[in-house]
Amino acid sequence: MAGLKELRTRIESIKSTQKITSAMKMVAASSLRKAQGLLATSAAYKDNIEGIVGRIASDMKQQEKNGRSVNWPLLVRGTGRSDKYLLLVFTSDRGLCGSFNASVAKVASNRIDDLVSQGKKVSIACIGKKGYTILKRKYGDKIVRNIEGIAKKGARYDESSVISNYAFDDFFIGNVDICEVIYSEFRSAISRDIVCKQVLPVAVDNAEQPSLPTLVKGAEYDYEQSQRAVLKSILPLLYRASVYEAIINTQASEHGARMTSMDNATRNAKDMISHLTLKYNRMRQNNITTELTEIIAGAEAL
Repeated sequence: MAGLKELRTRIESIKSTQKITSAMKMVAASSLRKAQGLLATSAAYKDNIEGIVGRIASDMKQQEKNGRSVNWPLLVRGTGRSDKYLLLVFTSDRGLCGSFNASVAKVASNRIDDLVSQGKKVSIACIGKKGYTILKRKYGDKIVRNIEGIAKKGARYDESSVISNYAFDDFFIGNVDICEVIYSEFRSAISRDIVCKQVLPVAVDNAEQPSLPTLVKGAEYDYEQSQRAVLKSILPLLYRASVYEAIINTQASEHGARMTSMDNATRNAKDMISHLTLKYNRMRQNNITTELTEIIAGAEAL
C-alpha cells in the first residue's frame, strides 16, 4: 500500500497534469472559434461558385436534351477510365485529440481495401503526420506523398493550392483517373462525420440547378465567351474550393476533438484527485488514531 508521501506526490503530479489539460482545452476552444468563423465565410464562396457551375451545367444539359452536341471540359468528362485512384487523406499533425485521426484512417483503410478488391490501382497522399503514421504500416508501398504542417498557423487558401495542384497535374497527364478526398466534416465540437467524396472529375450533377430564366430583372443573362469556355475556367476554382473545404473542416474537427478530449481528461483528473485526497485523509486519520492509541496504552502501562 502506498504511504502518505507517495500519495501526496501522486496528487501533486495529477494536479500539474490537470493544469496542462485545462490550458490545452482553452487553447483548443479559442482555435475552434476561429476555425468555425473560417468555415462560415468559405462556405459562401464555395456556394457562389457551385451556383455558377450549376447554372451553366443545367443549360448545357438542356442543350443535350434538345439534340445539340455538347463538348464537356476534361474536368467534367474525365479520362474515360476509372482504373487509377488517388486518395487525399486529411488528418492532424498532433495527437491528444481522441479517436479523431484513427476514425479517418479507418475509413481510408476500408476504402483502399474496397478499391484494391475491385482491381484498381490506388495511390495515397497523406496530409497530416498522424494519418501517415497509421497508414504506412499497412499501405506504405501505396503512399506517394506525405505533407505535414498544413494549417499549422491557421488554414490558408494558398496552402490548399500545394495539395490541389499536385492531384490536378497528375489528373491532366493521365496518372490519375479519379481523385477522392477523405476527411472529417465538422458538425459540432462533439460531432463529426467522416466523408469520402470525389473531387476529380468534378461532379456537376451535385451543383445542378433547375432551368433558370434568360432575363434577370429585365436584363438578358448571357455569356461573353461560350458556356464551355466559362465552365472550363471556373471548374478549377470549384475543385480547389473542395480541397480547401477538406482542410478547414479537418482543422475545425481537430480542435473540437482536442477540446473534448482535454475536457474529459480535466474531469478525470479532478475525480482522481478527489479519490486520492479522500484516501490520503483516511490513511492520515488512521495513523493519528494509531499513534494516540499507542500513547494512551504506554501511559496506562506506566
